[in-house]
Parts: sequence; C-alpha cells; structure tokens
Amino acid sequence: MGPIGENELFFLLQGLKWTVLLAIIGFVGGGVFGILIALVRTSKNRFARFVSSGYIALFQGTPLLMQLFVVYYGVALLGVDVNAWIAVAIAFTLHASAFLGEIWRGSIEAVPKGQTEAANALGLHYISRMRDVILPQALKISMPATIGFLVQLIKGTSLAAIVGFIELTRAGQIISNQTYRPLLVFGIVGIIYFIICWPLSHIGSGLEKRMAKAVR
Repeated sequence: MGPIGENELFFLLQGLKWTVLLAIIGFVGGGVFGILIALVRTSKNRFARFVSSGYIALFQGTPLLMQLFVVYYGVALLGVDVNAWIAVAIAFTLHASAFLGEIWRGSIEAVPKGQTEAANALGLHYISRMRDVILPQALKISMPATIGFLVQLIKGTSLAAIVGFIELTRAGQIISNQTYRPLLVFGIVGIIYFIICWPLSHIGSGLEKRMAKAVR
C-alpha cells in the first residue's frame, strides 16, 4: 500500500476545485434559466405553462446520471466535439434550472395575492410588479429550499466522473487505485464533502425555522 502524501492531497484539492466550480456554474446558470422558467410557469399563457411544465417534468423525472450521458453523447452525435467540462456544465445547468424553476414557481405562488392586487392598484406594469414586489418576497421564501438544492447539487457533481470529468470523487478513486487505501482516501473525501455541505445545510435549516416562527 502506498502512502497518502502531499501530492495525493494536492490532487484531491484539485478535484475539489473542479467540484466547487462545477457546482457554482450549474447553480448560477440554472438560477438564470430557473427564474425564467418560474416566470413562464406562473404566466397566463397556457401553452407556455404547458411547455415549461413538460421541461421540469423531464428533468425531475429522469436521473441526473442519464442526463449527463444524453448531453455528453447526444451533442457528439450532432457532430459537435465537446470536452467533458463543457458537457457536464451544460447538463448541470439544465438540471438545476428545472429544479430551481419549480422551487421558485412555488415561492412566487406562495406570495400573498394581496401583494399582486396592491401592485396592480398602484398601476405597476408586469416587469416592475415582479421585480419590485413579488420576486424579492418569493426569493426570501425560497431560500431554505434553494440552499437545500445547492447541497444536493454539490453532492451530485460526483456523477460527472462517469463521462471522464475529474472532480473530487473521481480524484479520490484515482488515488485509491494508486495507493490501495480506499477506506482512508474516501474517508478524507467524505470529510471534505461534509465540511462543504454541513454548514450550508445548517444555514438552510436555520432559515426554515426562522421563517416558521415568523409565520406564527
């Protein structure tokens, strides 16, 4: 069995860097498209609602692993040569947009209807009404669920290894194969995930409890 030295730890940190970066890209990109999906889902256009509902159902009803395969190999079938990094970034953005879109759709609908009626009474047009009145309250309501999804997204990045992307889990697997110390290596990997995810989960739980008390 080989030792776990500075080189191995540095390689794990390199994998951690790509894990965090992939999670950020997926979350930010998914957030941009997610807010658009949420607005479409709450619009008065029936066809637009139907299409966006189908989009959400597709990504929520299929495994993330399958989505990674479809994006990675599907784009290649179209004759476009993409590396693993671009493929997983696209897949995670699409995945996150569906989940965040639905989370924020529920939050928009959770805003008391009196707020919309008051905005209409003031003569605010749709963009101003959503930007200044509805969305700030909806995003506040959605914070616990949004943070919870971010935690799941960070852990879900481990699936990106299936298409050759070297993130934290894949880096751990490579080191494990070299040192023959799987328990130690993946113990370290698990601790790293815990250090990242536990504070976020704690923040999300705290916000949820705070909001529950505010409702009372």
